[in-house]
Amino acid sequence: MSALLKNVTNCIWHAFDSLQNNDLVHKSKLKVLTANIGTLLDLYGVEKGLDHFRSSQELTFDEFRYYLQHEVFSTLPKTVTLPIVREYEKKISEVCWLVCRKSLLARDKPLFADDSVLKLFRIFCLLGDLVQDADDTNHYVVVLQPSEAGIVAEQLVLCLGLRWDTADWEALGTSIGHFKWAAFLAVLEAKYCGDQQVHPEALVEAVDEIYDVFIEDIIKKGYLFKRGYLLPTMREYWCVLQPCALTYYKSSSQKEQCGRITIGEYCSVEAAVGEGKIQRFQLVTPDRTFEFGTQDHKSRLQWISALRQAASVSGGVEGYQRRARAVRRGAGARREREVRETRARLQHEVKARLAAEAQAQELVELAQQDNKKLEELKNAQIELERLLQEETQAKRDEEIVRALQARVLAEEWERREELERLQEEQNKMLQEERIKRQQFEQLQAAKEMEFKEAEKRLKELEEEKQRLDAELKAAQNKISKTELTAHALQVQLRDLNPVLRNGERARRALSFVPTTKSSSDTLIDIRAIRHLKILDDEEKL
Repeated sequence: MSALLKNVTNCIWHAFDSLQNNDLVHKSKLKVLTANIGTLLDLYGVEKGLDHFRSSQELTFDEFRYYLQHEVFSTLPKTVTLPIVREYEKKISEVCWLVCRKSLLARDKPLFADDSVLKLFRIFCLLGDLVQDADDTNHYVVVLQPSEAGIVAEQLVLCLGLRWDTADWEALGTSIGHFKWAAFLAVLEAKYCGDQQVHPEALVEAVDEIYDVFIEDIIKKGYLFKRGYLLPTMREYWCVLQPCALTYYKSSSQKEQCGRITIGEYCSVEAAVGEGKIQRFQLVTPDRTFEFGTQDHKSRLQWISALRQAASVSGGVEGYQRRARAVRRGAGARREREVRETRARLQHEVKARLAAEAQAQELVELAQQDNKKLEELKNAQIELERLLQEETQAKRDEEIVRALQARVLAEEWERREELERLQEEQNKMLQEERIKRQQFEQLQAAKEMEFKEAEKRLKELEEEKQRLDAELKAAQNKISKTELTAHALQVQLRDLNPVLRNGERARRALSFVPTTKSSSDTLIDIRAIRHLKILDDEEKL
């Protein structure tokens, strides 16, 4: 039965997770778990096939689930009633709970009793989804959607008589995301039970209430009046309505069962006319018709609606809550699909609006550009007109300038002719000047040669002068010596001869001595001649 395996897969995964090591579990441990599951299903020896399943000694969860599906659950009958399926689910969940209870009960400040935690665990496995871990795709994890967790939390809070805050839960669900078991139990204990100081017995009753709703598929329960089969009197019973049956007890403790009415898809519920204060209605089954009654009209409507709902979901092996969960998932999927379609449509509309706005903006920009171009064209026209006027004026000015240029050109030609004439005259003058310059250069060259010859002659005269000066100095020295000698002779003659005789002799002697006057005159004549020669040479230069 694949449906039964599908219903207990989450419980089996928790047991597998408590045994695993690096996503693998040894076959010896799985054989014990498989043997227990087989015993509950009246299947013995199903664990022996694990020795020959796969060559490795460790299995992953996918491999173990594959073995359970093909070797254990496939041997069950295909058609099994819902109560039997519910009983199998309960036993398998309890076995899995025994395996994993130690890890699932570990927490700092426990508020729920262990039995209540087991019931919450079954509810969690019923509503949870087995998905691949986001961090490790080879690892699975059971998570609870925020909407499903909100339904459980809301039922618990309402059973405790507290106020439910939807906005607070939505904020919490958004922050946490998908609820794992530890987070789900911690939120229920810490936020909705720990802060309110709830009595432990109230917690147990609240958990039992939601357990009856989600696991036992109790649609409605309460007191009803039932008409007896033998004695046509209306007696009050505690009635519990499930998709497949309506069970009635003597009291709300549900310890002493008085009867059970099977409800199928062919059952119907009709309102009946009653007498007195009891509001009557009839449950019509294929076997017989049962008559019930309530204290007020509102309760009758509620029971009629609940019975019709139980009749509509009585067929099949899936419980009411699983169908409701599937419906919610389908509705959620439809809502998500509608949301996606709406979002896509809105995005399309937004894109279309943005495109229209962009197109409008482009048209506005084009209009602005056209206006700008038109303004530019107007400015260009004005500018062209101004330029045309300026060009016309420029043409007039050009004609005037051309006339002036023609006159100036004529004057320039005249000036040019005059300049050419002056240039020819200047060339002639330059030629004459060049000839004169050549003549002057020749004359200057001749003068330079004469000057060089005069310098040479002057140098020779200087040398001659120096020689003559040397000779004159020698002559003067000689004359000085002669005068000294003559003076000495005179003194000697004066001392040796008588006066007369001495005078005569002195005159004779003096006649033979050259005088100083004659020699000095000769020297003066030589100097005069030399000076005249020097003056003559300078004039020549």
